[in-house]
Parts: sequence; structure tokens; C-alpha cells
Amino acid sequence: MLTNERHLFIMQLLDEKQTVKIQELVESTGASESTIRRDLVDLEHSGKLERVFGGATLAGKNLLEPSILDKSTQLLDEKIKIAKFAASFVQQGDSVYLDAGTTTFQMIPFLKDKDLVVVTNGLTLVEALNSHGITTYLTGGLMKPRTGAFVGSQTIQALQNYRFDSCFLGINGFHAEYGYTTPDPEEAAVKQMASSLSRKTFALADHSKINKISFAKIMDLERATLIVDEITKDANAVLEKKTIVKVVKL
Repeated sequence: MLTNERHLFIMQLLDEKQTVKIQELVESTGASESTIRRDLVDLEHSGKLERVFGGATLAGKNLLEPSILDKSTQLLDEKIKIAKFAASFVQQGDSVYLDAGTTTFQMIPFLKDKDLVVVTNGLTLVEALNSHGITTYLTGGLMKPRTGAFVGSQTIQALQNYRFDSCFLGINGFHAEYGYTTPDPEEAAVKQMASSLSRKTFALADHSKINKISFAKIMDLERATLIVDEITKDANAVLEKKTIVKVVKL
């Protein structure tokens, strides 16, 4: 296969799968691993893809972070059902970390009668938590204008004052090999810290996040129970080798 033919094949495969592995390309094209790596470098330099550990993903896909307004209107019914199911894991009197995000926001009405203490880095969650009479601590820190999430060293430092029974994280993608990911490394660091301070961690994701890879890794799959609204049997079988998967019945 000539160079331009390999490049075309790689991009067609990326259009279909969003993510490809180097070994998969070696087997499909018959080229050597070093040749495939050079191809990926060339395609990255031309802005067509971005290399990730062990493979590549479509250019720009893993760095884009939708605004809170954009995310709040996407797959709303699915998010509400995921949120209701996630809230069922919270016990009376628990201390809970709620990540900044639209699915965690939807959990709030289902938590109102549980006598909780909630810590959040999400400015958009505070008013709803307060209106439902839930004792709330806001981390503070550097606020991201697009999402209302607090990040940075002050946020990390504030989190270290707390310990949680459960931690609920929104994610931008999950993948059996690459784990849970999000576009912003600073937000990934906040999620990592919150999880490390919690007895149990839950990652909340609708089906559009399956096999998506964003720029910054949060953690490996086994570090959190995955709650998802819909998944194929084949995908579920792969993921269950790595972590506990809870599928919400819609």
C-alpha cells in the first residue's frame, strides 16, 4: 500500500471509529509499526488527526469542551434517568462530592430528602442544591467561564479538607484501554483528587461517550463504577473486564 493510500485508509478508519490503534493499522495495512508511526506524525502535522498513546484520534475532537448551555440541552432525558439511578447509591447522611456537570446537576432533585453534606466545584449546582435544602460547600478556585467549574491549585487544596462517602464525576469519554477522559487537564486533576478522597467513585456517561477519548486522562476504568444509559452487549462485555458497569434501563 502506497503512502497516500495508507493515509486515506487511516482517515477513513478514523471517520468510522473515532479512534484507531497502531497495531490495528499495522495488521490492516501490512506496513511496519515504524511506518505507521511516521504516517501518524505526517497526518498530525497536517492537522488531520491527533496522536494519543498507542494510536490516534480525529483532530480537534479531544480538545473541544462544550459550554454548560450546550451540554445541558444534549440528551436531557437520558441524563435525568442516569442521574436518578446514580442518586440511588447515596445513603442517608452521606458526605458526597458532586462534580461540575450537567448530569450531576440532574441528580440534585433526587437527593433532597437524604440529609446530606455536598461538596462541589460546580458554580451552576449551588443554587439548585440550596433550593433543595442541601448543606453545600463550594470549593472555590479559578472558575472556567464556559462551564462554571472551579479548577486549579486552590480547588485542589480546598478538596484536601474533606473526605467523601461517594464521588460522582461527569466525563467526556470512556474507553476500555484509555480510561475516563476530559478535555481539560486541570479539570482532570480536580476529578482525580476528589476520587482519591472518596470511598466510592461513580462515572456518569450517556451512550454518546462510549469509546470517545478526550485530551486529558482522569483515571483508569477500574477506579470508578460506570453508570451509562445504553450499551451494546459486545461493548459491555469488554468494559466489564475492566470495571463494574451499571446500565440504566430507559
